[in-house]
Amino acid sequence: MPRTPNYSGMSTQELFGSLRADYNIAKRGRFRRKRKGVSTSGRTADWHYRAEGDYLYAMETARDCYRNDTVVGQGVRRAVDNVIQDGIRFDPQTGNEKLNVYLLAKWNRWASDKNQCDISGRLDFHGMEWLVLLQTIVDGDVFALLPDTPQVQLIEGHRCRTPSNTKMPVVHGVRLDEWRKPVEYWFTKDDLSPNRQLARVSDCVKYGATNEDGTPAVLHVYRPDRVSQTRGITAFAPAIDSMGMGDDLFFAQLVKAQVASCYAIFREYDGSAVFAGGSNPDERGAESTDTWSDGTSRNLEGIAPGMEIFGRPGEKLQGFSPNVPNQEFFSHAMLILTFVAINLDLPLAVLLLDPSKTNFSGWRGAIDQARITFRRIQRWMTGCFHRPVYEWKLRQWLDPESSEFDETLARLVASAGEADLFAHRWNPPTWAYIEPLKDASGDLIRVRNALISPRRLHAERGRDWDEIAREIVEDNAAAIRMARQTAGKLNQEFEGDGQDVHWRELISLPTPDGVNISLATDNADATGPQDGGKQDGETS
Repeated sequence: MPRTPNYSGMSTQELFGSLRADYNIAKRGRFRRKRKGVSTSGRTADWHYRAEGDYLYAMETARDCYRNDTVVGQGVRRAVDNVIQDGIRFDPQTGNEKLNVYLLAKWNRWASDKNQCDISGRLDFHGMEWLVLLQTIVDGDVFALLPDTPQVQLIEGHRCRTPSNTKMPVVHGVRLDEWRKPVEYWFTKDDLSPNRQLARVSDCVKYGATNEDGTPAVLHVYRPDRVSQTRGITAFAPAIDSMGMGDDLFFAQLVKAQVASCYAIFREYDGSAVFAGGSNPDERGAESTDTWSDGTSRNLEGIAPGMEIFGRPGEKLQGFSPNVPNQEFFSHAMLILTFVAINLDLPLAVLLLDPSKTNFSGWRGAIDQARITFRRIQRWMTGCFHRPVYEWKLRQWLDPESSEFDETLARLVASAGEADLFAHRWNPPTWAYIEPLKDASGDLIRVRNALISPRRLHAERGRDWDEIAREIVEDNAAAIRMARQTAGKLNQEFEGDGQDVHWRELISLPTPDGVNISLATDNADATGPQDGGKQDGETS
């Protein structure tokens, strides 16, 4: 019989200490590797990148992978292209139609002009949003200053740094208050090298996180994984080893294939043979000497395509045709590429632009899962970048002391009454139908059965229903006007032949199912601004 432990006389602390942990993860074991940076006291997210040199080194390593890796760079661009596409569209919702139209036109003019939009005069707003997302993935974060000038100023993450002589609570250039709220951002005056020490606070330019009215003055764009994380971390961090090994593996296979193609001819001689030209059978190419640290040396012989190998007298040489790459290479390479793809939130088929490894259902399932992440990134980005930038510009347009003050907009606002001036939304782009007929039929069923409104349906697709409805009416009106005018001219030209042309015969308009469009027969209306000269309900 097992003994029942005696807990009498034990303190509460001793009782808790005697209990067995319910989670194996809390105990060390022989099959559980020791992880670095794991503390028994608990640490904030900032503690894990506390050394600024290591933080900057990680950022530069990620940039090098983006520049030089054969797969990673194009994978990042593909992820950004899927999220941003042709841009996230601005849609004012003030409640006043005239004000909405004016604000939309004014924003589009500003956002499409790189000289008005970017302080360096190189990027329009679409270029900014694309580059901001890309650098957030690669570097970990990026900053946007909203100064008194009309343009936005983008600053890369490595310029936000902490001088070594400060005693303030600053995390890699971000000064925090007691609630961990950013108060100031410290940027280097010049683009200092990560290897150069930033010793003095006077070497930095300080920017307040907010203006006097509490509006953002600095936008810190990054995707935190913990509430105590002050700076962003590159998306490459979990997969950096896989990326490096993968690139090395691909390079090694290319070199291996080149070496395998070098030896073209093997010559075999018996003992009585004479080598042509006095060639030494031991020589295979240009020689060099490699001296090791212990003083010993070895001879290295170069190889070249089309080499002839002469065997020694009595030596038998055998040709070879190696399988390069071998079959195991492909499965191993796909495993490494899968690690890279999932860290970029991309399906492997999208990363490689090759869906041949799966069927249609697998392709659609992977795309649907990826789009969940794409939509989440779109919502995050509009909240931390697009919305603050628009509200900053709108305040400039309405500030009489600003060089951007717009009198026409101010009058519209004054006459708008109860309009919600800052109300707006961002319509992110969506993705083309995977099966156009089935998907379009599904949308039609949803609208017909009142499962969704047209405005919500179009918002799902990244479009504005009010704008689409207006364009449909305007386009149809223009087509009808042209058709009626042309019908009138034809009927006047052939007046009296009893074969009047109805304007509907000259144009084909989309007709909803179940609606019967009939042609009238009254000749008097065929040439005029009436409905083609025929009575309603009559057919031609």
